[in-house]
Amino acid sequence: MDKKSPIEITLTERDDAVTITQWVYQTLRYAVMNGQILPGRALTIRELARILDVSPMPVREALRQLAAENALEIQGNRRVMVPRMTAMKFNELCEARIAIESHAAARALPYIDATRLEHLRELDHLIDVAQEQGDLEQVSILNQNFHRALYTANPHQVTLPLIESLWLQLGPFMRLATSKLEEHYLIDRHNEAMSAIEKQDAFALQLAITADIREGIAFAGTPELLHSFIEKSTHAVN
Repeated sequence: MDKKSPIEITLTERDDAVTITQWVYQTLRYAVMNGQILPGRALTIRELARILDVSPMPVREALRQLAAENALEIQGNRRVMVPRMTAMKFNELCEARIAIESHAAARALPYIDATRLEHLRELDHLIDVAQEQGDLEQVSILNQNFHRALYTANPHQVTLPLIESLWLQLGPFMRLATSKLEEHYLIDRHNEAMSAIEKQDAFALQLAITADIREGIAFAGTPELLHSFIEKSTHAVN
């Protein structure tokens, strides 16, 4: 990507109950998780403050939080970058997703009622529509919403913060995965997951979630594609 290219961060209206620092953190967290800040694109605190129309102080504090979550990296020259990625780290993050999310899905299964299942069907339909329209960002957002709606059916779940931490670290790199879905994602694993839910088959649900995640990042099995994409995160702006 062009290291000087414009950046578009989705801005939402701040609720009065939310502090400016919290709003900045939530906004930047959303931007990272959904691939709005891409590997290879360096920003400064001043630039982010201008984009968000706030002073540098809340940006600096929000970045500290995101750096602690391994979502962004504040360099010595005060530039902000997506942390460098390696093929081994990428694969480790994906395997962690599979382990935790298949567990979360199985635990949620007993609590998924007809209303929740219908909501999952609606989300899956919206994903198909976004895919047909070529709206990669919306595909990513809706896919997260699908998984989040599934796991949070369990009122006792404690894994969502862990899952979102993995999404956060993978977010900047998932645009490539989304753009390659038609090449690798040949079976709608969400349909398989919903079928397993209807049958109350925990094992089949775990298999569907595992396949959904693994095939969603199948480009990682193509060394030249993964290497090319990860290379973008290893070059800072001069």
